[in-house]
Amino acid sequence: MHPFQVTCILALILFVVKGLHGNSCDVYPKDPFIEVGSDTEVFCQRSCVQGEVYWTQDNKRIDESLSNTINNSTHSVLSLTNFTQHSAALECHSANIQQILGGTIIKTYTKPSKISCMLHYDNQENEVYPELFTCNWEHQNNSSREINYTLFVSSSSVTRSGLCNSHVTTCTAKDFVEKIILSENLTVTVRAKTDAWEADSDTYEFEFSNILKIIPPKIDVSVESNNLKIEWKRSIAKAKGDIDCQDKYTETVGNKTPKVYKSTLESGKDGKVSRKVDSCRNYKVSVRCALDRAPWSDWSPEKTVLTKFNKSDVKLHLWRTVTKLDTNGIRKVHAMWKPIPATCEGTFSYKIQQIPYKQHTTGLNYTETSCNSTCDVDVNEEEHRVDLTVFHNESPIAKDSVYVPAAAGSRPQVTDIQTSAAEGVVLVSWTAPVQPVRGYMIDWTHDGNQYYWNETKYTNTSLFDLLDKKQYDITVTPLFDDKTGRGSQAVQICSRIGDPDNISVASVRANHRSASVSWITQSQEECSGAVINYRVFYRTPEGPMLNVNSTKRDVLLKDLNPDTQYIIYIEATASTGTSKSNESSFKTKRFDPRMITVLSVCGSIVIIIVLSLGLCCTIQWKKFREKAVPDPGLSSLAEWLLPDHQKGMCLFQAFSNPSESFCDRVFTEEMQKTPACPSASGYYPESDEAEEYNVHTPCLTSKLQNEKPDEHVETHLCSSAESTDLLFPGNKPLSPYRSQRSVKTPDLRTSKQSKRVPVKQPENKAPMTVYVSLNMLKEGPVIETESISNIQEYIRPE
Repeated sequence: MHPFQVTCILALILFVVKGLHGNSCDVYPKDPFIEVGSDTEVFCQRSCVQGEVYWTQDNKRIDESLSNTINNSTHSVLSLTNFTQHSAALECHSANIQQILGGTIIKTYTKPSKISCMLHYDNQENEVYPELFTCNWEHQNNSSREINYTLFVSSSSVTRSGLCNSHVTTCTAKDFVEKIILSENLTVTVRAKTDAWEADSDTYEFEFSNILKIIPPKIDVSVESNNLKIEWKRSIAKAKGDIDCQDKYTETVGNKTPKVYKSTLESGKDGKVSRKVDSCRNYKVSVRCALDRAPWSDWSPEKTVLTKFNKSDVKLHLWRTVTKLDTNGIRKVHAMWKPIPATCEGTFSYKIQQIPYKQHTTGLNYTETSCNSTCDVDVNEEEHRVDLTVFHNESPIAKDSVYVPAAAGSRPQVTDIQTSAAEGVVLVSWTAPVQPVRGYMIDWTHDGNQYYWNETKYTNTSLFDLLDKKQYDITVTPLFDDKTGRGSQAVQICSRIGDPDNISVASVRANHRSASVSWITQSQEECSGAVINYRVFYRTPEGPMLNVNSTKRDVLLKDLNPDTQYIIYIEATASTGTSKSNESSFKTKRFDPRMITVLSVCGSIVIIIVLSLGLCCTIQWKKFREKAVPDPGLSSLAEWLLPDHQKGMCLFQAFSNPSESFCDRVFTEEMQKTPACPSASGYYPESDEAEEYNVHTPCLTSKLQNEKPDEHVETHLCSSAESTDLLFPGNKPLSPYRSQRSVKTPDLRTSKQSKRVPVKQPENKAPMTVYVSLNMLKEGPVIETESISNIQEYIRPE
């Protein structure tokens, strides 16, 4: 019965059981496995809802034409044809209430395919019966479930049976040939089984002779002149009929590709071939064979032989390179040739001789030079021929020569040399000169010391076996019958372009929200790939990786977080690959450095301004302190009398002692009772009450009453009333100072407290008050006086 029919029957049984338990909704079958490319159906029981239902596959709505309703609208069936997906989630939805009624997941499996088998020998020395039977197959495993494979084999004489079990896609059975007849065909099947599904492969049929892998042949190798002779016996597994064989040989020195030749052994014949090789070379030889369409046998064990020397095989391939003329008119010719291998028996020597084309040319002494594989000789600007002679045991066996053109003059040369490299092989092409040529010589070097050269008849060639990622100089020279043209040099080319240069981060200048990153490249080799693009990757330790592209070797990273650690590396991309720098880190600043700079500049300006103002204020204060401003506490107070009041003044003549003034005298109590002189206003106090307060008694001494005020006058004016007027003018606090001239102030003695009767203030004119120091007069001699001190006046009622 087909698996699909079984699935349908099981689904219907489940529906019936579900119906017995009442109305419910669900999807059946649950999570089935189906074979890739098969058809299947999924059922949705919809008894619990009214209205239409629809299906979704992986959350995408399925075309309604793929589903239909059966059983009186109680079930919906989804039909899937040629299902090839690995897995799919199917869900049944109610269209009215938009609710999921149920779901299932369909998974697929594949069956084993492409089975190949062979019979082979466990003992490679005894070719009787093949002891081993091995089969291989392909199987796509889409699940993580463990798969067990079983190999089934049958024939007309042997029933189908499992030969071996395996968990991988190969299986080997031993001693199987003893159970079958070798002339019969074999039928092979592979079964894959898991705990959820089982699948058998298609049946494959094999013919015995087409799957038999014979043992390697036993070979015999000999050398005859410059030929290799290879012989071997045919396999006894097929005494009659054709057998295909292959022989290969290669030199033991160097990494050269083996040469492989195919031959067919006719019925009843053994193998025997002859291969031409170079003399004095070590060669490795091996053979393998196969029956008809059967697998090839393993290669026979290699045999190594040394070929003999044959002077007819000596090919020197002489060539040269020529430098430019030096200051002495000399050119250096570098001659090179293919030396005879050191494996050849005997002693070999080489001699070089340069011969001018014009025999009458003078200048250099042309002699023979003994060399090994290369030789440098000097020639002048004329054309020359360089001859090479090879001696074997001091007997000449071969000779070759090459032409050296003159330094001046024109010679034919190739043009338009084009070069390209692909997978380590350099392709060279050029345009031939107008003159007919015999061929072309191409020479190339990567260091100017080791040269390689090759001759061709075509205008293109391929250079093989080049050193990896090395830059080569290539020169193409046309060859004529007896002379050569001038060499044309191609642009330097690399055998292969490598990865880009190594990258290292040079500097990172971080701000608070940006960072300027620059890097340098260091050449790994001369053929590093040209960088097409740089990509800078950066991230925080916990954040995602961000990147920015750049064609230059610097970039500005923007929109960074302040005061944050970042990890950064740079990746360079070339056409041949990529290179990556090591990771480095940087941290952004907390504040904008420009704000700090502005604040620093502004702060410096403010500090300079404050210091300047402070210095100016200090200078002005110092000047003010140095000004001769009298101390009011050390000066006398008086009212400056107007001219119409001067008649009431009390003048005293100077005493005999000039330094003593009237104010310096000590007055008795009787004298203190009566004022020494009336007030300037002519008012005498009559009050019985006295007020005690401090006064400074002004004394004015004048020599001449009628002199002008600005003349030197010594006057003593004693007025108690004026003292009161000075302190209480109009009962308003007035400044006791008046305009005056600044002079040197002598020490004044303050007066003691005295009791005076307040006097009546003048009503017509406001009092004018001053204080005077005794040395304020600048002109003329200063009259020394003594200040009035310790004057106490007591005013008592009569």
